[in-house]
Amino acid sequence: MDYGKFKYEAALKARESRKNQTQTIVKEIKLRPKIDPHDYGTKKGHVERFLKAGDKVKVTIMFRGREQSRPELGFRLLQRLAGDVEELGFVEAQPKQDGRNMIMVIGPHRKKSETKAHTPPATQNRSVPSPRAAAAPQEGPEPVESEPAADDAVVPGPA
Repeated sequence: MDYGKFKYEAALKARESRKNQTQTIVKEIKLRPKIDPHDYGTKKGHVERFLKAGDKVKVTIMFRGREQSRPELGFRLLQRLAGDVEELGFVEAQPKQDGRNMIMVIGPHRKKSETKAHTPPATQNRSVPSPRAAAAPQEGPEPVESEPAADDAVVPGPA
């Protein structure tokens, strides 16, 4: 058997197997326990965008100073975030305290390859009207809508 041919076929097999693999990407969002409602909405929007793209999200709450004595605030915030994005993803790793941080991992419901397959291309099948077609006058008489006139009604004529 030819060794060059063997190496070539092995390379083809390896390339085909890599084609079906997807890389798991973990995005991270960092929060603080005392977060403003608008800031929370912004961070929640980022989490939703990551989950729609098919990526996992690691949500980290950073405690500083006396905040460390109130970990239930961070736990409540993570539960609220998980409830707000439950239609896009599910909690893979429950919130747990890790030193000064509390960490939770949210994964998407659909796989990344399925997400890409269901997303329609934005620029495909768009027809742009020609500027000449819009400027050209239509030929032929315009259709006139006629209504039956009442016996006593006056029908206005051309002035």
